[in-house]
Amino acid sequence: MSTIEPELITIIEGPTPEFRPTPVDWVQSVLEGPEDRLVAVCQLRTGNGEDIMERCRNAWKVGRPVRLDFPDEMRMRQQVDVVSLRLEQLDEGEALMLWVALPLDDIEEMEEMDDSDEDDDPFFP
Repeated sequence: MSTIEPELITIIEGPTPEFRPTPVDWVQSVLEGPEDRLVAVCQLRTGNGEDIMERCRNAWKVGRPVRLDFPDEMRMRQQVDVVSLRLEQLDEGEALMLWVALPLDDIEEMEEMDDSDEDDDPFFP
């Protein structure tokens, strides 16, 4: 049996992405499966957003998974499934908004986040 290779969005350098809980409950409904996971969102700056969008669309069209490959705080490579993405134009340039499926183990770190941070966050209306 052959393994389907995922399409990777790879972060080569820079900080570990900051995964934030999604501000709306319905987002969780897009993710079903045998594993307990929660949808979170992160923002990444990019110089080739249209190319990444096209690669992801093509992968999903043929049933291939898309994963975000990134270094964690200890610089070890990690991967999480991407369930959706959007390209935005910011004053600083292009940014990808990624909705990812985080294992519940990773959620504890998100819950430790200070609620006061949400007041200044554009992702939380």
